[in-house]
Amino acid sequence: MSLLNFLKSKTFFKQLILAVVAVFVLTFIMLQWLKVTTNHGEFETVPELKGKSIEVAELELNENNLVMEVLDSSNYNPDYPKFSVIDQDPIAGEKVKENRKIYLTLNPSGYRKVLVPDLKERTFRQAKPTLEALGFEIGKLTYVDNIAKDMVLDMSFEGEKIKPGDMLPKTSKIDLVLGNGTRPTSE
Repeated sequence: MSLLNFLKSKTFFKQLILAVVAVFVLTFIMLQWLKVTTNHGEFETVPELKGKSIEVAELELNENNLVMEVLDSSNYNPDYPKFSVIDQDPIAGEKVKENRKIYLTLNPSGYRKVLVPDLKERTFRQAKPTLEALGFEIGKLTYVDNIAKDMVLDMSFEGEKIKPGDMLPKTSKIDLVLGNGTRPTSE
């Protein structure tokens, strides 16, 4: 029997029809299985978590069949309570699949600590922008008798003397002792 005769035979057409039906049946079964295992068309709504404590956020995510993933937080935000959620991804109201990870950024317990620079024997004009660039604030200025006008002679924080290399929270107010430009009188 030649190939051409075989392709025209009833046996070939029966096998071809059976193969096509088998492909359709297998495709249908696979699609139904995928629908069931991937929960096709079923979504969870991401709740609004900003400003809420980590415990409350975890409860809300569990109620919505979502998984919490905490990201490291870098900057303290005084508008939010300590250890509360300051950002989330995906955002609130978005539709996601069940057991989806929701990434949360938490507010740290306070401003990060910054190294106090060496400002002794520098002018106030040099010291002020250096401190402000590091995130510190200039506190009380005290002038004492010293021939070097506006030279930084000492630094303190909350009444305690500080030295270069100490660590203070960002936004701390640093008090400076400056020279007033007059010679100290000796008695």
